[in-house]
Parts: sequence; C-alpha cells; structure tokens
Amino acid sequence: MSDQVPRQFEIDLPPDLIGGNYADFANVWHSSTVFVMDFLTLAQPPHDETDPETGERRTIVPARVVSRIRIPPEQVFELAKALTQQLEFWEQETGRKPPTEPVIPD
Repeated sequence: MSDQVPRQFEIDLPPDLIGGNYADFANVWHSSTVFVMDFLTLAQPPHDETDPETGERRTIVPARVVSRIRIPPEQVFELAKALTQQLEFWEQETGRKPPTEPVIPD
C-alpha cells in the first residue's frame, strides 16, 4: 500500500510571460509519445484563392503560431478535465454558452 502525499506546486511565472499570448484558435496533433498544441493568431484577413492545378476554390486563412505546447499523453486527460471544469465555471459566471458555429466560418 502506497501512502500518497498531496502535492502543492509552487509555480513561478516569469515576468515576460505574465501578459500571455492571444490566440484565435488551436491546432492539436500527436505522435506516439507527445501531444502538441499549436496556438495560432490570424496574421492577415482570410482571402479566397483558386488552386491553379485543380481549379478548386478555397479560403486561405493566414495564421501565425504564437505558442507551441508539448505534453505527455497522460497529461491530456488531466488537461481535458481542467478545461471542462473551467468552461462550466465560466458558463455559470457569465450565463453564456460556447458558440454553436465555428468562430472562423468555413
């Protein structure tokens, strides 16, 4: 039987990170050993473009990565729980629900 001692993290936030980075959206991908979250902000307004080879029209959304976070797969579960909990708190505090349509239209 193992005795679990509660952990208390002492978190140091360097002054240059206090302001954080604004992100319009995130892209999440993984390898066998790590999950990667790229947080992006719009770099320019979206614009329509036609693929010269296929003639297919598409909307190009120029974006810049403002932060890349790498976490082990085991922590993804804890992150998902924390996000869900904070979203529930936010909904209770503001009375708002998340948007039903994407923030950046297709």
